[in-house]
Amino acid sequence: MRRPDLAFIEAVMLWLSIIATIAAFHRVNAVAAWLLLPYLAWVTFAAALNLTIWRLNRGPLSRS
Repeated sequence: MRRPDLAFIEAVMLWLSIIATIAAFHRVNAVAAWLLLPYLAWVTFAAALNLTIWRLNRGPLSRS
């Protein structure tokens, strides 16, 4: 809760893992790969939200 920068890095790593899983699943079963797209969309939204919160907290008033 106090380190949104680390949470954002973790979300990016999760996003990359989902992309790799989609690529691996697509070779076996295209439907399985397509079914992971909503999860990818959710993680993208969560990462964007986290990045926004991180950037807003790093505003000119916060110096810690």
